[in-house]
Amino acid sequence: MPGSDELYPPAQYGWGWMLLAIGILALLVLGAWLLIVLTRPRRALATADEATGPQLLTVDVLSQLRTEYLERIAMIETDYRERKLTARNANLELSRVVRTFVNEYSGLEAPVLALDDLRARGVHPALIDALGRHYYPSIFRQGPAIDPIAGAEAARTVVRTWH
Repeated sequence: MPGSDELYPPAQYGWGWMLLAIGILALLVLGAWLLIVLTRPRRALATADEATGPQLLTVDVLSQLRTEYLERIAMIETDYRERKLTARNANLELSRVVRTFVNEYSGLEAPVLALDDLRARGVHPALIDALGRHYYPSIFRQGPAIDPIAGAEAARTVVRTWH
């Protein structure tokens, strides 16, 4: 009857719904825990040999970097002398090697910066000189390229004097 004053008990839910809600909460907590664990920085685990052995000093790493790039410059020069590279391609490779060295040594994004951008940043004059006198004219100008042997020497100067 519509006008009845009887009270009805509240609707009862089955246990399956409660288990589903608890399972969803458990998955959310697990997901948050995994996110925190997998994205935090890793701690360096030192072995006994590393803890007692000599550590490479920054000077040693920079010296090795210089040696590696001086060898690359020598290889480009050799390839040019053996006619494996044209003068234009040798200067292009020298430019790429010098810019990559500057990037690895100091973090300056030299490979993607134009000469004017490098000038504006006040970089070492040896790099500006090498790019402006040897590499840019050889790569971008019409006519014969500048001698890559002089470009290789300019590249060596950049690698040896970069701070």
